[in-house]
Amino acid sequence: MSELSEMRCTACRGGEPTLTDAEMAELRPQVPEWRVVQREGIKRLERVFRFRNFAQALAFTNRVSEQAEEEGHHPALLTEWGKVSVTWWTHKIGGLHRNDFIMAAKTDELAE
Repeated sequence: MSELSEMRCTACRGGEPTLTDAEMAELRPQVPEWRVVQREGIKRLERVFRFRNFAQALAFTNRVSEQAEEEGHHPALLTEWGKVSVTWWTHKIGGLHRNDFIMAAKTDELAE
């Protein structure tokens, strides 16, 4: 269990700054399987989880969605046969916030 996975998301208001590269570098060791990607000019955290079949992938998707509802922070989810792609970023600020790293750590625990 990582320190991040024990934290709760905080309410994020528009206008807050995105994480700096130094802040991201400090948090990344706690979610080592996640990649920082940039799409449409927005940095995001992304990871693909693999499963034996569609039913397991769908069950994982449902667990992630339940956790997202509890925290009030929602990812982009793509569920396919044998895999789920999860992407976290904070829409209100157009980039990465500490909440995204918290949710990535929580998502890792759901996959265990």
